[in-house]
Amino acid sequence: MKFNAEQIASFLEGEVIGDAHVEIDKIAEIEKAEKGCIAFLYNLKYASCVYSSKASVIVTDKNFIPDKGTATTFIKVKEPYNAFKALIEWYQKHNKESKVGIEQPSFISSTANLGEEVYVGAFSHIGEQVTLERKVKIYPQCFIGDNVHIGVGTFIYPGVKIYRDTFIGKNCLIHAGSVIGSDGFGFVPAADGYHKIPHMGNVVIEDNVEVGACCTIDRATFKNTRICSGVKLDNQIQIAHNVEIGPHTAIAAQSGIAGSAKIGRNVMIGGQVGITGHLEIADEVKIAAQSGIGKNLTKGAVVQGSPAFSLAEYKKSYIYFRRLAELANRIAILEKKLNLK
Repeated sequence: MKFNAEQIASFLEGEVIGDAHVEIDKIAEIEKAEKGCIAFLYNLKYASCVYSSKASVIVTDKNFIPDKGTATTFIKVKEPYNAFKALIEWYQKHNKESKVGIEQPSFISSTANLGEEVYVGAFSHIGEQVTLERKVKIYPQCFIGDNVHIGVGTFIYPGVKIYRDTFIGKNCLIHAGSVIGSDGFGFVPAADGYHKIPHMGNVVIEDNVEVGACCTIDRATFKNTRICSGVKLDNQIQIAHNVEIGPHTAIAAQSGIAGSAKIGRNVMIGGQVGITGHLEIADEVKIAAQSGIGKNLTKGAVVQGSPAFSLAEYKKSYIYFRRLAELANRIAILEKKLNLK
């Protein structure tokens, strides 16, 4: 779909300098843009690209004045980066919400309840008593198990598997390959091996949650594994049974949270972090990448290391960690001189 510079300037609350009727249908980087593209100059490091760019429209700061003549149309705004973010969000939303209807082949149970403007991609399975609220988009090759509820405006990307009884709120994004509601890792040792513990609970994902690609969120033993509103999960994250993650917590890739751990609100967890089961991580904690958490953390703690401890102490200690071989050698020399061996 094409828009002209005047329409875009109105959306961004900007001023057009040049041809207000020039049309664009793509967003591109300023140095790679072609005719028909809109580009953004929000870093003056790339100001020279204004004169070589083939973009039909360039969005700049309202105070930007070209050093030399150019035929490019400009839209001048107060904050170019915020304008870029707003236009990208609008563009993505417009494209994503355009898909409506049921593609074939797919299976939709006669007991499923589908709202208005729902999309179900080819080779998808929608089970018994499933509810897909208005504007839910299920992309191809998804499995939606029995009694699953998915809220308004949620997007389920290709290849996602959602097991029975899962509840997903509104405006969520579940990216490709993720598995929601699989059994937790629960076994009882016995003489003949391990006996599986049945997991009868479910997973509850509240509103405005984003789950990255290839994540796994296990169902609870009896109640629910809960991901609260506004949580952001990166790719390849493991959330075990009975875990609770508080509102607006962000977790980077390849992290794992063991069973029954409780994570507070506004927590920031770096990549490849491991958290032991049954722990409590309080609100506003920050955990650096590759840390191992084996004890409860109090509100606002900032930690690093495995096992993790205070970030400030970790940085002091690291000065000695990296010189450990040298220091050991010096101690050996001193012991020899003092005839301590």
